Amino acid sequence: MNSIKEAEFIISNTDHSKCPAPDLPEYAFIGRSNVGKSSLINMLSGRKSLAKISGKPGKTQLINHFLMDKSWYLVDLPGYGYAKVSKKVNAGWGNMINNYLTSRENLVCIFVLIDSRLPPQKIDVEFIDFLGRNQLPLSIIFTKADKQSRNKTQQNVAVFKKNMLNTWDEFPPHFISSATEEKGKEAILGFIEQLNEHWNEVEE
Repeated sequence: MNSIKEAEFIISNTDHSKCPAPDLPEYAFIGRSNVGKSSLINMLSGRKSLAKISGKPGKTQLINHFLMDKSWYLVDLPGYGYAKVSKKVNAGWGNMINNYLTSRENLVCIFVLIDSRLPPQKIDVEFIDFLGRNQLPLSIIFTKADKQSRNKTQQNVAVFKKNMLNTWDEFPPHFISSATEEKGKEAILGFIEQLNEHWNEVEE
């Protein structure tokens, strides 16, 4: 799966019970506001505006489903931790995200996006620990690798890994990406293809 031939928007909502029927494998993308999620989704899909890119963090406020090649769902989830929205709004987003993540039986993997330029952020670590406590499958995508040297990215990934291994038995699958350079596209789509094959074998 080097490229996605067909990408179709299906539905946006705030209620996990209104999501599409769970009959196809599903992959959710989530991260701190302004981590580069929309750019990454557009890069993976090969579309310039599948996900709306905004200079204003916190733009995505809904659960957005896209059907990819009629065989799997890509889900664009609201970013977390944007300081300029009220606590009430943040709490509402949190409940929406938690309900979705813990209720979708066809959710194969949650891709957590981490800004590769930053040291481990408390809110990212807490969210990943939440996934661990709920035994939810995750992978990590380190974004914006083009903004710094390869060595610096590797150093920051190593620090993040060391931090996680304080509470985790092993580091989850991870990818380094750059939306502008299309770095990581082939590896991420290849990983999804492997998981799709496993899903189809189990379903048969």
